Amino acid sequence: MERFFKYTLTILISTVAAMEFYQVVMRYILEIPVMGLEEMLVYPTIWLYFLGSVNASREDTQIKANVLDVFLKTERSRLIVRVIADLMSVIVAAWLTFWAYDYFRYALRVWKESPTLYIPTFYGECALFVGLSLMTFYAAWYLVKNILKLRRALGVQQGA
Repeated sequence: MERFFKYTLTILISTVAAMEFYQVVMRYILEIPVMGLEEMLVYPTIWLYFLGSVNASREDTQIKANVLDVFLKTERSRLIVRVIADLMSVIVAAWLTFWAYDYFRYALRVWKESPTLYIPTFYGECALFVGLSLMTFYAAWYLVKNILKLRRALGVQQGA
């Protein structure tokens, strides 16, 4: 899975950078407008945003403010806070995924097209549902992982 994200995110960010570079050269140096490039740029950008978020969820490296960890002295208390935070993350992510699924169905049913190039907007709109589904999965994964760690920590303390 790591290889997939490594190469996919690299390809997406390179595509976005190359398209932006081409746009700047054509528009500001050669003074030739490129019609429709903004429309094409939206798709890799949206997928880059959501797959980058999924990757951060997968690696558990998303930005967090673990302020309570400074005040908590024991690993057990830190695990309790992590389990509560993970549970809240799963609830919020599942709720957003539920709404994203409705939007996914709407986008599939309506099948809109971009105004200039007539590219189906569904290919960008489905990134919301796919991304949130995977983020919910990884949030649940870390919730289970931290619950198991907490159970082991509680078992060690009860046995002592």
